[in-house]
Amino acid sequence: MKKTLLAAAVVGAFSMTAHAQSSVTLYGLIDAGIAYTSNSTNTVGASGSKNFRATSGLVNGSRWGLKGSEDLGGGNKAIFVLENGFSINNGQSGQNGRMFGRQAFVGLQNDKFGAVTIGRQYDSLVDYLAPLTLNGSSFGGTIASHPYDNDNTNNSFRVNNSVKYSSANYNGLTFGGLYGFSNKAGDFANNRAFSAGVNYANGPFTVAAAYLERQGNPGNNNGSGAVDTSTGGDSVFQSSKQRVWGIGGNYAFGPATVGLVYTHTQLQGLTGLNYNSTAVSFANDGLKFDNFEVNGRYMLTPAVSLSAAYTYTMAKQDSTDKKPKFHTVTLQADYRLSKRTDVYLTGSYQHISDNEGTGLAAGVGAAGGMSSTSSQTVVGTGIRHRF
Repeated sequence: MKKTLLAAAVVGAFSMTAHAQSSVTLYGLIDAGIAYTSNSTNTVGASGSKNFRATSGLVNGSRWGLKGSEDLGGGNKAIFVLENGFSINNGQSGQNGRMFGRQAFVGLQNDKFGAVTIGRQYDSLVDYLAPLTLNGSSFGGTIASHPYDNDNTNNSFRVNNSVKYSSANYNGLTFGGLYGFSNKAGDFANNRAFSAGVNYANGPFTVAAAYLERQGNPGNNNGSGAVDTSTGGDSVFQSSKQRVWGIGGNYAFGPATVGLVYTHTQLQGLTGLNYNSTAVSFANDGLKFDNFEVNGRYMLTPAVSLSAAYTYTMAKQDSTDKKPKFHTVTLQADYRLSKRTDVYLTGSYQHISDNEGTGLAAGVGAAGGMSSTSSQTVVGTGIRHRF
């Protein structure tokens, strides 16, 4: 159960006086388990091996956070969120060691017009389109990511220095946009990002569309910019430009929901890729991905859910003119022990073809290393607790 706290009990910097119109809430999610990976290596071209390991965030990233609001009157509120990501295995902070790496923002909200916030935030593609994918939900999560999370629907990176607008809900219609500043004098476009998205829900139908663009200069990396593109940072790709757009829709009937999502990713000036602890170098290359996902979930009982997704991904590399193809299948069974605690069994299989000489390899989300063969299978079981 979420707990409303006196601010002084959480951080001494907060006010010592509690007001009926103000609140601070502590919340979080812990995802811990054990997983088997059929083939894993951290060095491209080296032989791989089977791997049994403890996991943190196999489905949803473990996190804790503080969120609060102050009623300013007239339908206006001051709001904030500070959210930390961490590994339950060793207690270390995620997102490259940031204290509040998942989210950190403050802003103003109006009941009729929406909210304007400033800080480190999710982009519009994550807000509006990703929830229609299996990996953007609790029914699939990280293990169901599209190859290398090329479209950021699994939220590999957040946007620093960002100003964001999120609309109110107008009879099922929500929309918004975000701009992340480079924060670099004389180099306004070096590591900036912007996005926009829209979502419409009406009865059993939900449809969404979104666009995201990140610009940078890998040869002159701006570490204070919108996205951390350094080795080991947030972004999977080190490139001069990353453009993503997508559309999708879900339809619910009875206890079942089915969905279709398409995303297109285009990378220019690609110099590196870091995914699942594996680094790949590219020579100012171009790379495109087209992801076609069909997904579904079924509530067998109020406590038991089954979900599945199949994603077909077509890639194209400019330097080799090769066109790798990925097939990714994800399955999950989940049992709720209570409103806050559930256990799951999940698995994902990915196969890649036509990838010789491209540097690309099979690599299931959260697998702990790419495969040295054309396929990779990950099977895991775990427990999630929310508070």
